[in-house]
Amino acid sequence: MTGRNGRTVRDLRRANRTAVLQRLYFDGPLSRFELGPTTGLSSGSVSNVVADLVADGLVEEAGSVDSDGGRPRILLRVVPASGHLIGVDVGETRVRIELFDLTLTELARVERPLEQRRYEVDGIVGHIRDGVAEVLGAAGIVPEQLLGVGIGVPGIIEHTPEQGAVVHGQTIGWDAVPLEALLREGSLLPETVPYFIDNGAKTLGQAEMWFGGGRGAHNAVVVLFGSGVGACLVTPEVEHGRAVEWGHLTVRVRGRRCRCGALGCLEAYAGAEALLERWREQGGRPPEGMDEETALTAMLSAAYPLGDAEAPDPVALEVLEETAEYLGAGLSDLINLFQPERILIGGWAGLQLGARFLPAVRRHATAYALRHPAQKVTVELGRLGPDAVTVGAAILPLADFFARGGRRPEPTPAGPAPAWRTVLEDRAPR
Repeated sequence: MTGRNGRTVRDLRRANRTAVLQRLYFDGPLSRFELGPTTGLSSGSVSNVVADLVADGLVEEAGSVDSDGGRPRILLRVVPASGHLIGVDVGETRVRIELFDLTLTELARVERPLEQRRYEVDGIVGHIRDGVAEVLGAAGIVPEQLLGVGIGVPGIIEHTPEQGAVVHGQTIGWDAVPLEALLREGSLLPETVPYFIDNGAKTLGQAEMWFGGGRGAHNAVVVLFGSGVGACLVTPEVEHGRAVEWGHLTVRVRGRRCRCGALGCLEAYAGAEALLERWREQGGRPPEGMDEETALTAMLSAAYPLGDAEAPDPVALEVLEETAEYLGAGLSDLINLFQPERILIGGWAGLQLGARFLPAVRRHATAYALRHPAQKVTVELGRLGPDAVTVGAAILPLADFFARGGRRPEPTPAGPAPAWRTVLEDRAPR
């Protein structure tokens, strides 16, 4: 049955379940009495929804608290083992796969190194498939218990009806790769377990906005600073974030050639790969045979040696300080364009460099930005560490689970359901 606003009874039930489930998830344990004001539902609706969620095994009692003169109030919480999620980070140096329970407690993880930054499609697909099987086996979880697999990858993601998520990753040599379809071929996961594939910067943004430095902000930009550079924009109009190819903003006309093939991109100056190349080009001596994360640590040590026994490497120091200015100038464009409340810097390189260069980055961002928006923004480091992309990837199926009111995806029927069945389901009491 459809109301005046176009919502059916089923839509209303789902929205009520979502409201209660999310409040218990983020703010619980809570009593039924507390759930009313926080969800805007009547006490009767709260009782019905809670009974429904308890019957589904999603919510359980978690002790009690004294009330004002009455009986103790029973506290409720989300059951951690009522669902499982997998997050995958396809990074610059490795593929990381983590298994979580519903409350995002890590249960198992595996990492597959990428030799010489090789992004062969078959290799990445194999790493993800094998990693999913390995973490499920390590935790004793059967595939049917999964709510979904979230994957963060570099590039632009196109969602198509025929092949699912298609990746356009120009910097890694991926041209319209049907990643979702490839993962489905020979997968151990049943069709009812969905894949959620999105840009890695967006998954980082999801994690920081839900659990990190972005909580409470209505307008924020989360920057992913690794081998490459990306960003996620979160506004009231784009609640779950939108990836923006910030790293390919032109910061220098006819400048250095970027991995994407264009000249003068921010990534060609501020990305970790380019930073190490610039050190080498200007006479520095980056360590050979190391991955980028280790080499960047060595560069920082060369520029800022411990004690007085060794002199700083002037080339490394100059390149790092120039990079701070490029990064600040790039942030000024985000400030001018989107006027965010907060900018959060994450990614393994951002976290490494940010501890030392954050004050300089703030100073340059303020100098290059318009005064009014610059006075209103704060620039901070992300709070979730190097695992944030993986956590954010796992949030993709979690957000879908919430949107469904805590119900798992159902198998797609062969044809449309009879009209009489839909009407009866909408009228069924809950």
